[in-house]
Amino acid sequence: MGDPLVRIAGVDLDLGGRRVLSHVDLDLEAGETLALLGPNGAGKSSLMRLVAGRLGPSAGSVRVDGADPHRAGSARRAIGWVPQEIALYPKLTVAENLGVFGQLAGVARRDRKAAVDAALTMANIAEVARRPVGTLSGGYRRRVNIAASLMNRPGLVLLDEPTSGVDLAARAAIHAVLDRLKAAGTAILIATHDFAEAERLASQVIFLAQGRIVRAGRLADLLAQLRSGAPERELSLTTPADGAATASLRRAGFAAAEPEGLVWRSVERAGLDGAALLGALRAQGVPVAEVRVRAPRLEALYLDALRPREVNDTEPQTWRPGIAG
Repeated sequence: MGDPLVRIAGVDLDLGGRRVLSHVDLDLEAGETLALLGPNGAGKSSLMRLVAGRLGPSAGSVRVDGADPHRAGSARRAIGWVPQEIALYPKLTVAENLGVFGQLAGVARRDRKAAVDAALTMANIAEVARRPVGTLSGGYRRRVNIAASLMNRPGLVLLDEPTSGVDLAARAAIHAVLDRLKAAGTAILIATHDFAEAERLASQVIFLAQGRIVRAGRLADLLAQLRSGAPERELSLTTPADGAATASLRRAGFAAAEPEGLVWRSVERAGLDGAALLGALRAQGVPVAEVRVRAPRLEALYLDALRPREVNDTEPQTWRPGIAG
């Protein structure tokens, strides 16, 4: 078996005198989709910039198709980069935008029309090819943003929050584009805060916290391990928890699942059943509206992986395909 398309080995990254990534190891094969999950500041965007060749590591190595993308233009040309910001010319038509990006990517003039047509087809946006980008909906603009990254027919596509701010129909259309890319053998690295999106798209997941990989593996394996145990419990509160209620919830093995503090999910699934838990927490003054019990999902792994003990008290994980964290 040959080397993977992407190999990151022993990577540290220092920016502005601060350690941003520490001891990162991962492989990504052609046709695989890897989702990066983690809180803001965890290092997801920095890791993607390393893979894209926008940054060079402070230690360790990054290889794309055997070459260093920071030093080798050939490696960078094998990569499609889709930033979260829309990087298009609003007054130009969709086709004109793709032509410009094809020129920037080094696509020869004689090949440019075929490359534009192929990108329009892959992104399923041929019907808006003659419309100025500035007249399109947010979902269409995001698809054009993806199409622009495909002009050099890359073997690897990097996407940073590709469905941010779009409605459900646009999100489904973007997911369909990524399905077609994967079916064509393209490797995909996606940074997302959307757990349902990661479950929908990814074959592998990595959780980053404080610049380290705290859990990683093939999604199917991780979910199978998770769902072999007790079910997950989710609490809805009538009002945000105060200090005493927060302490009670944490003692009971829960973590806040949203900034408003009205939904809490179990990170330890053993303990009281739903009715007994509801009574016990209410007796402690926790304003619980209801307790829901369900099969655990990817978010349960995330909450567990990001608990402080996981980051501070364990060695960083080295991950290769087939090794579940």
